Order: sequence, then structure tokens, then C-alpha cells
Amino acid sequence: MFGMAYLICNRNECYPLLGRDKEIKYFMCSMKEFLMSNCSQVLMYEGLPGYGKSQMLMEIEYLAQGEDHRTIAIALTKVSYHQSFYTIQILMANVLGLDTCKHYKERQTNLQNKIKPVLEEKFHCLLNGIFHVQFPISREVSKMNSLRKQKQLEALFMRILEQTVKEERIIFIIDEGQFVDSASWAFLEKLIQTVPIFIIMSLSPFMEPPCPAASAIMKNRNTTYVVLGAVQPKDIRNKVCLDLNVQGIPKELDLFLVEGSCGIPYYCEELLKNLDQHRVLVFQPMESEEKTNVTWHNLFKNFTKPTEELYPFALSDVERGEEVCNLASGVRLKNMSPPASLKEISLVQLDSMSLSHQMLVRCAAIIGLTFTTELLFEILPCWNMKMMINALATLVESNVFNCFRNSKELHLALKQNTASHEVNYRSLSLKPTAGTVHGEEEELRELESQVIECHIIRFCKPMMQKTAYELWLKDQKKTMHLKCARFLEENAHRCDHCRSRDFISYHHFTVDIRLNTLDMYTIQKIIRSRGFQTKEETTFLQAGLPKKTQLLSEDFSSEDIRDMILSFFDNTIAKMKMPQEDIIPLESCQCEEILEMVILPLAYHFLALGENNKALYYFLEITSAYLILGDNYMAYIYLNEGERLLKALKKEKSWSQTFESATFYSLKGQICFNMGQMVLARKMLRKALKLLNRVFPYNLASLFLQIHIEKTRHAYYVNQQVHETTPPGKKRLAQLHLQTTCFSLLWQIYNLNYFFHYKYYGQLAALMQVNTALETQDSFQIIQAYLEYSLYHQLTGHASLWFKYEIMAMEQVYNLPLKGEGIEIVAYVADRLSYNKFFMGHLDLAFDLGSRAHKIWSLLRNPHKHRQALCWLSQTLFLKDRPRQLIQVLGWLWDFSIAEEHIYSKAFFYFICLDIMLYSGFIYRPFEECLEFICQNEDNRILRFQSGILLGLYSCTALWYARLQEWDNFHNFFNRAKLLVPRRTPTALYYKGISRYMECQVLYLQKQIEEKRENAQDSGVELLKNLENLLAQNTIGPVFYPRLYHLMAYACILMGDGENCNIFLNTALQITETQGNVLENCWLNLSREWWYTSAKVNKDQWLQTILNLPSWEKIVSGKINMKEIQKNKFMMRVNILDNPF
Repeated sequence: MFGMAYLICNRNECYPLLGRDKEIKYFMCSMKEFLMSNCSQVLMYEGLPGYGKSQMLMEIEYLAQGEDHRTIAIALTKVSYHQSFYTIQILMANVLGLDTCKHYKERQTNLQNKIKPVLEEKFHCLLNGIFHVQFPISREVSKMNSLRKQKQLEALFMRILEQTVKEERIIFIIDEGQFVDSASWAFLEKLIQTVPIFIIMSLSPFMEPPCPAASAIMKNRNTTYVVLGAVQPKDIRNKVCLDLNVQGIPKELDLFLVEGSCGIPYYCEELLKNLDQHRVLVFQPMESEEKTNVTWHNLFKNFTKPTEELYPFALSDVERGEEVCNLASGVRLKNMSPPASLKEISLVQLDSMSLSHQMLVRCAAIIGLTFTTELLFEILPCWNMKMMINALATLVESNVFNCFRNSKELHLALKQNTASHEVNYRSLSLKPTAGTVHGEEEELRELESQVIECHIIRFCKPMMQKTAYELWLKDQKKTMHLKCARFLEENAHRCDHCRSRDFISYHHFTVDIRLNTLDMYTIQKIIRSRGFQTKEETTFLQAGLPKKTQLLSEDFSSEDIRDMILSFFDNTIAKMKMPQEDIIPLESCQCEEILEMVILPLAYHFLALGENNKALYYFLEITSAYLILGDNYMAYIYLNEGERLLKALKKEKSWSQTFESATFYSLKGQICFNMGQMVLARKMLRKALKLLNRVFPYNLASLFLQIHIEKTRHAYYVNQQVHETTPPGKKRLAQLHLQTTCFSLLWQIYNLNYFFHYKYYGQLAALMQVNTALETQDSFQIIQAYLEYSLYHQLTGHASLWFKYEIMAMEQVYNLPLKGEGIEIVAYVADRLSYNKFFMGHLDLAFDLGSRAHKIWSLLRNPHKHRQALCWLSQTLFLKDRPRQLIQVLGWLWDFSIAEEHIYSKAFFYFICLDIMLYSGFIYRPFEECLEFICQNEDNRILRFQSGILLGLYSCTALWYARLQEWDNFHNFFNRAKLLVPRRTPTALYYKGISRYMECQVLYLQKQIEEKRENAQDSGVELLKNLENLLAQNTIGPVFYPRLYHLMAYACILMGDGENCNIFLNTALQITETQGNVLENCWLNLSREWWYTSAKVNKDQWLQTILNLPSWEKIVSGKINMKEIQKNKFMMRVNILDNPF
């Protein structure tokens, strides 16, 4: 009987306790206190079943072992609670060493030897029933009543324990402590007051109020009571990789298990078993990412890898090898039924609810995992609002639902599971409390108030939602889904801030997807909210027609035009700030919340109803929305949902929607473009244009013919007058807007290519974009096309044309009414011009425009656009070497990233912080903080699939280690960056990242030359060739020229080519002076001084530099002179005389 009381699970040295570091720290602190003092300690862990309490106690038992103390660990069951004094019986049997005895005679002999010094022989028979021995019953004992016998036993056990603790410290470990009987609780209460002992206990929450003794122990000053939280997502990921013994799992599986398990280890195990039983998991050898041939289907085939803390515990390669886990083809994890074990837990919880609460949960399950109170109220049968709020408050209290005020709160909660926390029952007991019933009523009223404030509700556990959903009959489900769809479709468009448009321009005019009948109220609502021409729109269409270029016709100098443009933006900002103008919106953009709470659920409701054409429409809208939000991975996931529907619909003869197919290929092209897969992107965009009857030429003859035609069209559009044409219809506008998007991406793709004839394809695409935009007669499309056409001409070196189209864009802006969309267009122009000027190296103008764009976006309360403006404004100030203004902008960027929980903004912030340390000569945020951010967030789906940002962060980190000559760390981050280099996108962020990457290569060449490697000469030649090719590209901005020429100069001098080194150095210096690039100019002059004088750089120069790098706080306080920090530059060391070449 004693053997069965041990802890059930066994500790495995190869299987670490994951995600419980905080909980172990509680043990360590209590253990230290226990060993240093001479008083008892109690450590109690409360957690729901499945939280891993038993495994944690096994780990604690292992850690508690020592020479001067003894651990006794037991596990209780439900039966234990009904046996009086059972817990103490088991513990004392272990203390006395009876648990290992095979026979009662052996047990009796051992017991007699142990208790002889502390108990007279005539009382030995007291232990017969406790330890199943057969001592002769004495007359004295036979006359005792039960109470007296119990007191004698307790006194005996107390004496034994007092004697034992003199020889060694005792640690009691009790699993399933909620099954401790009341007599044992009473003894334990006396014990901790009498004998110095350490009790560690895990327990599930008490179903009823605990007995007085248990309550007293919980309130004891030496008790630490910890409520266990869920395991964090990274630890769930580690657990899965360890359980499957693989090097990585697909992102989709990672998200499914993190969401489905809610951080509960048992749930995770059951979900994995269920997937394995259904043969969903496929194990494959891990392929090198460099060798993988990229297709649409493996575009995001990225395996989430365990964190470094797991590496020491990975099983040997012999057992499984370098494998990854993948999903079987065609599997949709969302559609899988939950495991029977987890379904049973949910059903038990459902059965414990009242019938009305069950109905509410089942109705909520139809809506989905997350829902709004408005929609729930709409589908609840015969409920009033008060009933629903009361029921929701009760279910929130029962941990069936969580409630949130807005989507930001929801996102924050989903990122991190609820952590373990300490509860001080002693402090709580000292607080004045009203009667229990009154207190519960007050708490419920508070919860009701909270539910009223919060309009977003989410199931605490996805298993509950899936289980409750499966309880509906098929016809009932259809009826409920139809109710939901009718309610949601009224708001299935962008927010009021964005004038309730579609995410795909004029999309709803091309497809009939409405369920609701068009009564007069609905028609009026559509007129107001969804894009029929109002007076303001008509003004925009008229403004959209080309006007004579007043700025070009006058003899204005470029300085005059610059001042006029900046003055225009200043006047706009001043007008926006005037309260009587009523220009500033009342709330910020809510599109993300509408996407998640309205459009996403609506797509799945239509899917459940079998309305595939309507579901496809919304999946395309969802994809477009995620692209706008910068989430390429989620856009890919939902476009694949759309692709399944598109294939099914193409088989139906009655369905024919060319525009939907064209939109699908256009979105595919955009995703491929964002991922740097230009061959795929070009293929998809050409398909989209073909479906839109705009075939793009495939051969040179048709190419030059098309260029001639488009030039003629362009001249016609530019010269036409307002009265000559009527605006195109809405369906035609939808096609034209989609075409401009395709052409915009195509010219950038063709400009990336080195083949000579591709520049003509690029020229045609850029011209077709402008002509298509002019055909729309839409101001925003025309201005956008003009600015892109201007950038195209700047990159290809046509100075006269780029200036002309910039001025034409500005004149279009001058004609706009400064309200609604007009103000947004002004903000866009300031922002886009700022980016263009930065990219082209006009840093002073980039700053002037960027600071104004920041102000306008801030007033317009558009967080997405405001973030972009701050990012490039900070980069401009960095190159201008204006640290005070730079730190101010970085402060705004940091505040924005925290307020909006925006990971991209935070990543860009740390990118600039690394740049400041590497190039500016001071510390704003320490390197360790930047490194921690990278390691914690490198698997974030936004950053992982965003071209440029991780490339820059990895390269900067590798550069830091290269300067310190820590080559192992260098290779770690350099190899990560190398995998991202092929994702070429014509963006400033990518080129910024690639310039840092090339600098890493240059420093590695220096190492090869110093070590006199055989292939150093070949590496140097290849590196110079790569740098030259980079400079020769039409898409790289001149702002990056100085850094690349600087690196070429250094590579040349390392290889003994002083003549070319001097040419490149002078070229770089001239460009920096023209651009106003103060930072690079200073570094170039220092390099010239070091390279062409006899000065020598210490090998550990960078280590000495970083040890003396001042913090920004010291600079602000005036302790450090700004001129001093200019000397904190990394010196590229070289000695031409010793050069082996």
C-alpha cells in the first residue's frame, strides 16, 4: 500500500521542465530560507489539472536532494480524502522507512526498533491499524477511546519528527494536496508550529471552502502560495519539438498548438496524439533553405525552431537524425475535431452549467472563437440585454469566457499566457469583508460592469468552442450561420475613418454577394457609406483630370518651388489644427478590428452555408487587408483558403467571375513581390493583367509597338479637357485600380533585372501605370502614379522627366479640397515625397518633408502610415548626424510601438539603436537589449516574412561581433542573414540591410587576408564584383552609394589596389557632400586619415571603443562633449606594406 503512494511520473534527465523557471525560483527562495533559518516553510502550488504539477514536483524533489536533508514525496488520490489521517500515515511510513518493507514482520521489526526510545512497549499496538502490523494489544490501550488514541498517535509522531529533524532536515512533498483529509491538515498545522520542516504541496483549486486547519496553513506567515499560470507559447513550441524529437515544426502547426493548448501541457500532448492518430504529422529530413526551389506552395514553408535553451536536451541524431515535422497535404487543422479526452473535459464543464448558460455558450460557439456582444445578442433566442450581460459575467467568472475592451487588449492577451503569481492569503484575510453573499453579489456586479464596457468576448479554451459547436444539428447550424451572416454583412467594409470603402477598390460593385434585401434604408446606407458619388467625390473626380502645370509654366527656380511646396504643407497643418475646420477625425483607424471581428467570421459563416462565391469574395478582402497591415503570412494563409474555393467554383458551369480570378492572381503577385520572389510575382501579375484584358508583351516587337501606343495614349490623356470625357463606371474603376497595382509592381520587378532589354519592359509598365491611372480620373490614383513615374525616371537617370512629374503631382494636390480624402492625399504626398527624397539622397528635403508628413499623419490618427513616416524620418536624421532630433523621433517611435503593440515599429527602433552604436559613437539602448529583442522575436510572423528588417538586424549583430573578432557569434548571425539575402525587394529597408550585410563580408575578407587564406584573393575579387553589381542596379537608391563605395575602397586597399581605393574614396566623399550625409562623410575622412598615414589601429580597438561608449543620458547631462563622440568610430585597420598581395 505504501509503494502506490509515490509520485506517479518519473523524472527524465533528457526531458527538462519547460516554462517553469519562475515557479522553481519560488522553491529556491523558500528552500534557502528554510536552510538558513530554524523555522518551518510551506510552499503551495495551485493549478488546474493538466498544468504539469506532478512533473514540477518531481523536478523539485530532484533539486531538493542533499546530504543534510531528506525528501519524502507522495501522491494522493480521491480515496485519500475519505480516510482519516491517511496523509500523515503515508508520510510517517516513509519517515520510519516502512515503505520498502516487503512483509508485515519486517515492517514490525523495523518499526519496533525505531519507536522503542520514544514509546513504551505497551503502547506499540496503537500502530497496528496505521501501519498494518500485529503488536499485542495491551490492557491500557484497550481501555482508550478513539479520541485518546488519536492524541497518543499525534504525540508519538511529533516526538519522532522532533527527534528526526535533529539529525537531518525533512522536506515533505505532497502531490494532489486537495485530497489531504481534515485530520492530516490539523496535524500539519501543529507540526509547522512545533518542528522546523519544509512542506511542498501541489493542489487543484478547492471545490468547497477548505477546512479551518488548511485555511490557517494558507494564511501562515511562512507560507508561499503560488497560483500556476499557463506555459508560454515559446515553451509549448519547445515541448512539441522535444516530444516529436524534431528540429522544427511548421508555423501553422505551431499556431494551432499554441492556440489550442492555451499553454496547458496536457492539452498540448492530447492534441499531438490526436494529430498523430489521424496521420496528420509527416517526418522529413531537414533540407537546407538555400537549396530549396521556391514555389508558391513552399513560399512560407518556414519551420519554427526550438529556442537555444532546448539544444542540450535534444535526443541524439542517431535516433531520428536532423528531421522536421510537416503536415500531410490537404490537411486543414481548423477543421479537425477535438480529441475525445479534451471534449470530455468540456462536456463535463458544460453539464455543470444551467440550461440558459449552456444555450449562450452554444450560440457563442456558432459565431466563433472570438465574437462581439452585439452579434451574440442578435442570435440569442428571446433574451434581453440584462439577461445576457448577467450570464456573460457569470461565465467570465467561471473562466469560460474572457472579455476585452478592444482588439489591442485581445492581441496583448494572446501574445502571453497568464503567468504564475503569488497570492497572499494572510493579507487578504486582514482586509475588512462584508458577508459572503453580499461580497459575491458585489463581485458579480463589478463583472457585469466590465462586460458592458467590453464588447469583445473570447472563449478561454478553443476546445470548449469546438465541443459546443458540435452539439448543434446540421440544420440548426445552417440557420444560426445565416443569422450571423445577415448581421455581419452590414459592417463588412473598412471603418468610418477610411470612409467605409472596400479593401480591394470598388470590389463590391463587381460581385453580387449581399444576402439582405435592398429596402430603402439599406439603399440610403449604401449611398452614404459604400462609394456612390457624393458632391465631394464629384469634386475629386474633376480634380483628378490633368490641369496645366502652373509651376512649370512660370520661371520658378527649384528653391522657389521647394519653398512653395513646404509652405503648402505648413498651411495644411495649420488649417487642420483650427477647431472650426473640423478636419481631424474623432477616432483612429479601426480596420484591423473590423477585419478580425466582422470580415473573417463572415467568410467562415458563408463557408459553413456553402456559399462559396460569397466566401471567396471575403477571403480576397481579408488577404488584401492583411497586405495593407503588413502581415504577409496571414495574407498567404487566407489566399490559400480562397484558392481552394476558386478551384471548386471553376468546376461549376454557372459561375464565371473573371474579376475575382484576376484579383486572386494580383494578390498572389503582391505576396510574392513582398517576399522577394520576383519570377513568381511577375508570372502572377501577368496572369492577372491577361484576365483584365491588358496583355503585357512577351517579345521585343510587340514591346516596342506597345511603348509607341502608350506614349500616344499618354499625350492624349495629358492634353484632354474636363468636358471631353465622362468618368468610368464603378466596375470599370475596379478593373483600372487593379491594373495600376499590377503595373506598379511590374516596373519595379523589371528594374531589378540585369538584362538590357528588361529596362524597356520596365519603361512600358511604368507608362501603362500612369495611363491607367489617368483613365480612372481619380485624384489619388493619378498622384500616386505620377510620383512613382517620377521615381522611376530618377532611378533610370532621366533628370528632366522626374522633376516634371513631381510638379504635376503637386499641382494635382493644389486643386484638392482639404477635407476627407483630400487631406489624406496631402499626407500621402508628403510621406511619399519624403521617402523618395531619402531614397535618392536628398536628405535635407527628406527631413523637411518627413517632419511634415509625421505631423499630418499624427493629426489624422492613422497609426500604420504614421509609423512609416517616423521610421524614415529617424533614418534621415541618423545620416544627417542630428542626435538630439533623432532621439526625439525614436522616443515617439518607441511610444507608438508600445501603445499600438506594433512589432515592426519596435524592430525598426532596435535597428536604429544598433546603427547608433555601430556608427554614431554612443549608446541609446544597450547591445544586450537589442540582442534579446532579436532572439525573442525572430520567429514573429510579421518580421520573419518582411523583407529587409530581419536581414538588417542579423547583419548589424554579425557586424558587432565581427568588429570584436568573435567569429563564432559572427557566423551564427551572418548565416541567418545570408538566408534572407535572396529575398530581393526594391525597398530602402532591403538595401539598408544589404549594405550592412556587405560590410560583414568586407570584414570577413580582412580576416581571410590576415590569416593568409588561399582563397582570399578570389573572395576579394568576387566581393568587389558583387558590390559593383549592387551599384549598377536601377532600383538601389543613391543614398546607399557612399557606404558601398566606402566598402569598395576598403576591399581595394586590403587587396593592395591603392589607385582604385583612392577613386572610390573620393567618389564617396563627393556624394556625401552633395547629399548632406554628415555621418558617412565623417567616417570617410577618418578612414582616409588612417589609411594614408603611418597611424596604426590596435587589434582590440573596437573592444576599447565600446567599453568607453557613452550613454545618451551622459551626453544630455553635458558630461560628454558632442565632438568627442565623433572619435568613437570603428577604424577599418589596414597596413598596405604588409599586404600579401
